[in-house]
Amino acid sequence: MSQDLYDTVVIGGGPAGTAAGVYAARKKIKTVLITEEFGGQSTVSGGIENWLGEKRISGMDLAGKLEEHVRTQPSLKIVSPAMVRSVEQISECLFDVTTDKEGTYRTKTLIVASGSRRKYLHVPGEKRLDGKGVAFCATCDAPLYQDRDVAVVGSGNTAMETVVDLLSYANHIYLLCRDPIEADAVSREKVEASDKVTIFHRVEVQEIVGEETVMGVRFKQMENGQILDYDVSGVFIAIGTVPNSEFVSSLVETNEDGEIITDCRDAATSKQGVFAAGDVTTDPFKQNNIAAGDGVRAALSAYYYLMDIEKHSPCAEKWKT
Repeated sequence: MSQDLYDTVVIGGGPAGTAAGVYAARKKIKTVLITEEFGGQSTVSGGIENWLGEKRISGMDLAGKLEEHVRTQPSLKIVSPAMVRSVEQISECLFDVTTDKEGTYRTKTLIVASGSRRKYLHVPGEKRLDGKGVAFCATCDAPLYQDRDVAVVGSGNTAMETVVDLLSYANHIYLLCRDPIEADAVSREKVEASDKVTIFHRVEVQEIVGEETVMGVRFKQMENGQILDYDVSGVFIAIGTVPNSEFVSSLVETNEDGEIITDCRDAATSKQGVFAAGDVTTDPFKQNNIAAGDGVRAALSAYYYLMDIEKHSPCAEKWKT
């Protein structure tokens, strides 16, 4: 057990977590940042063209810049690589954050910025070509497929929005739907009205084909078992994500998908003293720039919570003991 009492523990090393860590450190509140790795999901992207201040940057370079920035904060303790196993509320005013590497950290507040993980198809070629034509974010990567043929896998809002983002760039888009399309009418109508889109219903992807980069996609028609092969330069997997919220699911309120419900004004959760930011939350826009802003909001909210509670709450006395 760490004997130190922290003002806040930041969980996560993506844009939300690193932004929260930098702002907490600059407010000179005693902070520890715990993360498995820096950069979040963008580490697999070959080129990011919408990160403010950079015309184009690779996911790994962005991760390096985020890590470098937090490591320049002399008052910020960084625990990495480490995974948070559990968070336990031990009193009205204190939480214990337990990791798989360096024990337990006691804190007055908590900022959960643990992001989400992608849902994968679990087919041959998918993991091997991740970042080499296998993509998950059209907002990030659509410009890389200018005048190329691509496939989009999925049948919900994420898939429809992915196709819409690609319409301005791709030569042709093959939409591969395993389940009936369930998406907002506006997006669906745009997709179905475009002559740049071919929709395949009730199909299952069998393989993503390619050696160094994606060269094609193989899928099966579920009604007759026929196998089809199409040449494409990219495969966008748009079947959703899973928030990394399991370790706090019994502490804070989440929606049916496991996303942490937050107040958009101050990043507060249902549990006093716990804030959340980025892709782990119900914020519908899963974007790096938005996650960074969420992290700033969470850090500032935690800071002002600490200042206010020291004035008005019994916690102030308990923290002194």
